[in-house]
Formats: sequence, C-alpha cells, structure tokens
Amino acid sequence: MEEQVWQPLVTVEGLPLLGGEGRFRLLERAASGLAYLIHYPAGVSSPPHAHDHDSIVYVLSGRLRGAVDGVEAVLEPGDSVVHPRGATHHVEALTDAMWVEFKSPLPARPPIA
Repeated sequence: MEEQVWQPLVTVEGLPLLGGEGRFRLLERAASGLAYLIHYPAGVSSPPHAHDHDSIVYVLSGRLRGAVDGVEAVLEPGDSVVHPRGATHHVEALTDAMWVEFKSPLPARPPIA
C-alpha cells in the first residue's frame, strides 16, 4: 500500500465539524467500500447527520461519546459501533481520539473533507 498523508477534516456529509477540525487518511478503497483512519482532538464533534451507506467505527485510542438514532454511548479503545444507512448519528471526542471507520457500499460522494 502506498503511504497516505493526513488530510484536514472540516466537514462531514457537507456539514462543518463543531469545536475545531480533525484529520483523516484513506487507508484502503475497494469496489464495495472504503476505510478511513480518523483523528479528532478533544472537544471536536460532528453535527447530527446521516448517510447513504453503513459505517462501522472501531476505536483505537481515546474516548468518544455519540448517539445513533438517539441511543447514546461512550466508546473506548476496542469498542465498536455501527451507523446504519440513513440513521441520524453524531460523535464527540471526549479526549484526543483515533478510530478506523469502514464505509460500505462505496459512498456516492466523498463523505468527509
């Protein structure tokens, strides 16, 4: 795999992040989906949003608080959560946090920028 560089992360599904900006790297891309490595500094959060694909989040470091369809949870390293297609969700970094996010099927447009 070719080394991927960190990119600034300022929007999710066209909506601006709250409390600052994060960063991301595209890890892999296939015909059926993709995987990102995402980092949010403490205090950064995504606004409530939904998308046209399923997402699976696996936390590598830090602590995240979020909700999927109104069900809240705190995630720590080793925890995972699914954001089903069309489900409203959001996430906030309680501490500096890093996670891998798998998206399938391949999103119709880039979901983060």
